[in-house]
Parts: sequence; C-alpha cells; structure tokens
Amino acid sequence: MRPGMDFHSFVAVRSAALFRGALVLTGSREAAEDLVQETLERACRRWRTIAAKDAPDAYVRRIMVNLANDRWKRFRRVVPQQDTGDDRPSPGDEYGRIDSRDQLVRALQRLPIGMRTVVVLRYFHDLSDAEIAEDLHISASAVRSQLTRGLEKLRTQMPALSESSSPSLRKGTSTR
Repeated sequence: MRPGMDFHSFVAVRSAALFRGALVLTGSREAAEDLVQETLERACRRWRTIAAKDAPDAYVRRIMVNLANDRWKRFRRVVPQQDTGDDRPSPGDEYGRIDSRDQLVRALQRLPIGMRTVVVLRYFHDLSDAEIAEDLHISASAVRSQLTRGLEKLRTQMPALSESSSPSLRKGTSTR
C-alpha cells in the first residue's frame, strides 16, 4: 500500500481481503459483512492517524480482530459437530470442493478465538509469525504455539487436512 493513500482507495484495494478474513473469523456471510462494515467505519473515523502509520493494513486488521473477539465473547454459540468421515471430493468435483471449504470454515469456528485468529492471519492473510505477533500484541512463540495447537485440532476435526495437497497445512509448516 502506498503512503498517504486516501480512505476510499484503501477500501477499494483491501476490502475483499478484509471480507475473506472476516468470513473465516465469523463463519457467516452476514456476520462477515457486518464485521467489515464496522471495521471500516472505525477506520474511517481514525483514517488520518491510520494513514500516517507505517502499516495501515495491520492497524485495520487489528481493529477487525478486536471487533471479532469482542463479538465472539458477547455472542458465544455452540457450533454443532459435523460428521467428519472421509468425504473428500474427487478431482474436478467443484461442488465437493465448495463443501470442503464449508467444512473447513465450520471446523475453524470450533477453534478457540485465539487459535482461529492466528490460523486466519497466517493462511488467509499470509502473515509471518512476527507480523501476527505484532498485530495481536503477543510473542512470536505464542503465535507458533497457537498455530500448532490450532492446526492439530483442525486435523482431528478434518482428517482430510492431514492428507491434503497443501504442504503448509499438512504438517503445520509455513513458507517462512
């Protein structure tokens, strides 16, 4: 993002990525839209301060994560357990891939908010341990711990993740 970018340009460039992250954090399209809306509303009110920062993206992500955490604490709900049998889609099965994504989002919703946030920031926003630690105001070792435990829980909920074609999710490794 270029320095001095105005708010409307920021929204045009970053709103899709913010929505994807919000969707995974909340688990529903409607809640994700609300979360992005509230995040951008707060960012707009503070845009002069945010735009002056070295990393406005990180600042806005932090607003979103804080709002998601607040909502989660306020509206804790139990997500029903799904049958996690081996229902991997066959190659070329577009509907099966959509179903797998839905199962992944549901599995993410069953993670505690801290683990879910770290997993989302790593794999949906492609942030490093240091960037996540800075965004969440925790240590890099806490990020790695949350990530490892979160991925292990996901693997127990969705055994197909262990055998997926994504090496970064398979063993909890990353490209960093």
